[in-house]
Amino acid sequence: MPRVEVELYIAAPPAQSWAAVVDVESYPECMDSVQSVKVVEQNGPQERTTAWSVHLKGSVLEWVEAERIDDEARRFDFHQVSGDLAHFVGHWAVRPADDGGSLVSLDVEFDIGIPPCSPRCSTPSLPPRCARTPSRCSRRWSAA
Repeated sequence: MPRVEVELYIAAPPAQSWAAVVDVESYPECMDSVQSVKVVEQNGPQERTTAWSVHLKGSVLEWVEAERIDDEARRFDFHQVSGDLAHFVGHWAVRPADDGGSLVSLDVEFDIGIPPCSPRCSTPSLPPRCARTPSRCSRRWSAA
């Protein structure tokens, strides 16, 4: 199953980067592929359900995911509970960098549920969240 692991340095303190990472409703402002994200249910401070709509290679994918937020560890885990993907699970995490900045990581395991059509398209694409995330979001998260 395809897996994507991305780590990005952010020139902002970990608390500031964490606040930006958990603010998923702002993702459309810095991720071109993300059309909308809405928190549809909040079950206390650590659990929520979100609805996503993203563009991926000319298609719109939509899903609902359950998220568990651990503010102390600065990590949130997510998995799809319904939607267009065959499998979607992962987590975000924020760690301090040596210089006072942050290391923001995203680890996603996914399956869009469509077998490759030819050898040319057998390499998995990045999941929607990863498209253009590093350059655009690092600038936004640093300035937040």
